[in-house]
Amino acid sequence: MAEQTAHPDTAREPAGAAADGGKPDSAVVRDALGVGVAVGLSGFAFGVTSAGSGLTLLQTCVLSLLVFTGASQFALVGALAAGGNPFTAAAGAFFLGVRNAFYGLRLSQVLALPRGIRPLAAQWVIDETTAVTLAQPTRRSARIGFTVTGLTLYMLWNLTTLLGALGAKALGDTDAWGLDAAGPAVFLALLAPMLKTTTERAVAALAVLLGLGLLPLLPAGVPVLAAALAAPAVLCLEGRRRANDAREDARDDARDVVREEDR
Repeated sequence: MAEQTAHPDTAREPAGAAADGGKPDSAVVRDALGVGVAVGLSGFAFGVTSAGSGLTLLQTCVLSLLVFTGASQFALVGALAAGGNPFTAAAGAFFLGVRNAFYGLRLSQVLALPRGIRPLAAQWVIDETTAVTLAQPTRRSARIGFTVTGLTLYMLWNLTTLLGALGAKALGDTDAWGLDAAGPAVFLALLAPMLKTTTERAVAALAVLLGLGLLPLLPAGVPVLAAALAAPAVLCLEGRRRANDAREDARDDARDVVREEDR
């Protein structure tokens, strides 16, 4: 995900105009709608999965209305469906949702919204709105992208969650349809394009190994928490590797200096 380093305030730009290096408002709206619609439709899979895990229609809909972060929601209902402890399931969902707080720190600088609407905007700080917002070259386009993506996704996600929960009753045994795999599949589809560096891929691979390896050993929901250890482990190893490389470079430079002096 390419992150822009500067979003100048373009509040004085005429409506629909593209600033230097910017994009027309219509192009921003089109891109934001594309992301919002594509991801919002996956709420149907969550509704079916949630209902299949034993949550009521009301619980399923309230979860989407208030939590509104797909990965955390799928993690919660997945752990519950596997017979996990509700507190463990909630802890796993919480740790997955913590990333949104870090997104918020960045978006608060990019969007520079009035204090009065920041609490409302915080509800829409998720992977997709962050990606669309940071892809914009100006503050005006960033605000448009954030608003359109957030509104479209929030409305569609909750609507399709309701339809999925209602449809689960008509489908009967959701396990027979294999819909329990829909949540992980959607999450992987969102995650895969973000793994651009070797370090990111290594963290993802180690997390998968930890999660799958501990699955038969630990209660449901706990392997998800253990998989979070992949990030600090890989970053620690990466830091040591860079430190060793720096020391080797310093030694090579010192040898070159000594050779030059001997000459």
